[in-house]
Amino acid sequence: MARIIAIDYGQKRVGFAATDELRICANALDTVHVTQAFDYLKNYLEKENVDAIVIGEPRKLDNTPSDSSRFIEPFVNRVKKAFPTIPIVRVDERFTSRIAFQTMIDAGLKKKDRQDKALVDKISATIILQTYLQQLDIQNNRNNTEI
Repeated sequence: MARIIAIDYGQKRVGFAATDELRICANALDTVHVTQAFDYLKNYLEKENVDAIVIGEPRKLDNTPSDSSRFIEPFVNRVKKAFPTIPIVRVDERFTSRIAFQTMIDAGLKKKDRQDKALVDKISATIILQTYLQQLDIQNNRNNTEI
């Protein structure tokens, strides 16, 4: 099996996370400035075998695309064009930043450490990836019980 990489694309920073080769767990990788995101992804894909790219999809509470979608779509289109053989999956990223922040509190991080927005972005990418892995697991369980 190959890895799955997840991206939390923001207006200033982009968080990355990836699975292990067996897809057992999601691990935070890095946070880079938005201008370096495509190059970071390209370098990662040159070094690692990746089956899918999961990109967070910002939505409002009424399930319509949020205003920040306009910043993400050009990046998504560039990735699709550059890596046409790798499927791109969009995952609802509502509340990932809040969940990431709460995770930092639950982990006992000091207030100063919780103010590190790059850390929040990495954790958010990990949450997006974990959400996708859970969706895959549910889908696989449904397919196995439908006989």
